[in-house]
Amino acid sequence: MPSAPSAPAAPAPPPVTTFDEMDLPAPLLAALRKEGITAPFAIQAATLPSALAGRDVLGRGRTGSGKTLAFGLALLARTAGTRAEARSPLALVLVPTRELAQQVTDAFSPYARALRLRVTTVVGGVSLTRQARALRDGAEVLVATPGRLKDLIERGDCALDQVRVTVLDEADQMADMGFLPQVTALLKQVDPDGQRMLFSATLDRDVDRLVRRFLSDPVTHSVDPPAGVVTTMAHHVLHVGTAEKLAVAARIGAREGRVLMFRDTKRSVDRLTKSLLAHGVHAVALHGGKSQPQRTRALDQFKGGTASVLVATNIAARGIHIDDLDLVLNVDPPTDPKDYLHRGGRTARAGASGAVVTLVLPEQRREMTGLMAQAGVAASTVTIGRADDPELARVTGARTPSGIPVTPVAAAPATPAGRAPGPASTRPRRPRRGGRRRPRRGPAREA
Repeated sequence: MPSAPSAPAAPAPPPVTTFDEMDLPAPLLAALRKEGITAPFAIQAATLPSALAGRDVLGRGRTGSGKTLAFGLALLARTAGTRAEARSPLALVLVPTRELAQQVTDAFSPYARALRLRVTTVVGGVSLTRQARALRDGAEVLVATPGRLKDLIERGDCALDQVRVTVLDEADQMADMGFLPQVTALLKQVDPDGQRMLFSATLDRDVDRLVRRFLSDPVTHSVDPPAGVVTTMAHHVLHVGTAEKLAVAARIGAREGRVLMFRDTKRSVDRLTKSLLAHGVHAVALHGGKSQPQRTRALDQFKGGTASVLVATNIAARGIHIDDLDLVLNVDPPTDPKDYLHRGGRTARAGASGAVVTLVLPEQRREMTGLMAQAGVAASTVTIGRADDPELARVTGARTPSGIPVTPVAAAPATPAGRAPGPASTRPRRPRRGGRRRPRRGPAREA
């Protein structure tokens, strides 16, 4: 546990305006230019000087604000020029979900290659043997979900005592999902004198306890308004009737451009996806009941433009970046203000504009008014009397669906955990004993 400093904390370095002002390796600067990144975002400009100097960093910024490179460039720069031994990574990034793990790995890849650093991702649902082999071959940087990393450590396939730089990404989501006991156990195993960085959209009580326990004299940077509201994002509440709700969703799904739709349950996601396909809208579904190959294919189709609508549970509310997504539709309103902000955070990313539209039934109006107030969001409210209401088209760009049923591309079949070809983050199930399912215990596993 970090001890209290005996002298006043050193002031944080001032923010920078260009990457060239920072102490970054030349190959890293060249890779940034090659990727077309010419100037740091606010969270990067604020945190990178402190992180590159080896200070512990506490960064708060909304999702989509550039946090991944804010910690990624520092982690890679401070690891450059070193070589990991078998099973002993030198830098660790802990994330709550398999999708975020893959996104972080993809974001790191061009810069890690430039520095000749090896990056390995370990998440559940993929062969433990394959992941153990990658760790045995050596990896300087490890991106992991807590449950699978715990499994590999218990098998003797990984040790964290050589980890000098540790990052917790989306720490508030890890707390919400019940991962803090696992995260705490993992943080106790890294080099106690190493650097820790924690990035989160919100810093609530659970995250604050983690900060006080594991971060030593952290430099704190917050680059967004306290409520996390984005000025380039428009918010609309549409009052609809129960009978019109799915027809309204279908018309919004038929608009120009891509739409990310949220529903509360796996079953309702599947029902809406089937309805959209029947109306002629190419939609794909994403939820925790899908195998990792199915989830990866759905995201690839949506990101690649084959599918114009992604229907998802809250699993897609964080850690998924989709270029040029300008509309998020809450078909089912969220029940928590943080969920509202994170769902909306899939659009209006990196300074782009976007809109969040929420369909609200008569019995949901009072609750939704309170939730929006807690989220600090001012939304325009429109009553939609029927699915072809001109106001719906004005607010959302809704159009009449073609009505020609769409045949979806065959999804990858579900495969037993440990044999799926893509990343995942659920622990393999143990066989049933005596034909009875054992009760689930402990914290939630990765979504």
